[in-house]
Amino acid sequence: MKKILMLHGINHNMFGKRDPEQYGTVTLEEINGGLDALAKKLGVEVESFQTNHEGEMCERIHQAYLENKDAVIINAGAWTHYSYGLRDALAILEVPIIEIHMSNIHAREEFRHHSVFAEIAKGQISGFGVESYHLGLRAAVAATE
Repeated sequence: MKKILMLHGINHNMFGKRDPEQYGTVTLEEINGGLDALAKKLGVEVESFQTNHEGEMCERIHQAYLENKDAVIINAGAWTHYSYGLRDALAILEVPIIEIHMSNIHAREEFRHHSVFAEIAKGQISGFGVESYHLGLRAAVAATE
């Protein structure tokens, strides 16, 4: 069974409370539940990880490399726009990386338009709310075939 890692970045533990106009009212627990249900339908295993600490995220990416995960999906939140440390950690991976965002980062503030991960990601999905996660999982599965 293919093993896919879902990485949730900074402030994502506050989904459901934080900026509902951009992110809706869905909680991180509900997002992960939806991913688990879709993963079962797709015949894959998805493991979700969230942290507000950049170093912990780097450590989890390193662990994914050692565990031979088949793909990584990442919604790094604000780290997307400036964390070269996370970019370098992701670049170690030899599997597809799918970058996702609930909001359309290209239709928001100027600083959000640039992703430091874009060059190393297989692709980017943004602007579809919770569905961005489902599309990301489907893209990860397709990229491993």
